[in-house]
Amino acid sequence: MERPTSEQIAALPLYPALPPDRIHVLRDVAQCEFAERELRLAGEVGFDTESKPMFVAGGVPTGPHIVQFATVERAFIVHTELPETEAFLRAMLESETLHKVGFGIASDKAPLHRKLGVKLAGGIDVSFMVRRLGFKQAVGLKTAVAIVLGQRMPKSKKVTTSNWAAPRLSPQQLQYAANDAHASLLVYLKLNAQ
Repeated sequence: MERPTSEQIAALPLYPALPPDRIHVLRDVAQCEFAERELRLAGEVGFDTESKPMFVAGGVPTGPHIVQFATVERAFIVHTELPETEAFLRAMLESETLHKVGFGIASDKAPLHRKLGVKLAGGIDVSFMVRRLGFKQAVGLKTAVAIVLGQRMPKSKKVTTSNWAAPRLSPQQLQYAANDAHASLLVYLKLNAQ
């Protein structure tokens, strides 16, 4: 099977993103406790990371700067450099029972270990599930949303390559980060239901 073309994807209805009031940036212990209850209740959550891009060849990567989790109802954005979120991140990332579903999860393992000293457990790579539908090439999130959900997910290059290490993320960055984790979960749930 061939992947849909850019033109075919552009003709699809827009992905219904989470509204801003459902995107939570975790900054303190109480917010982390709320997020942990929500995530553990869900059991299967969307997952992704974002790192400040490296524009210098041979530079040492300092990411991931953001880790994002999503349930069907909410997204949780977590800065990796806040001491207040450290215990929460460790508990969520190392949990075997919390299934973290995303695209290219294997590539997150080494950076997370280097940055936080955690071993990512319970990861499910949705790209392999999509490939089992009969696609020869690897399929990323944007293409998977088109194939599985029949929707167009905007992915701004400007936001992709923005400064994810910034202490305050822009509304566009928060939406982008939430979409990545949320859409991964929705693709996974739809494939599992089939």
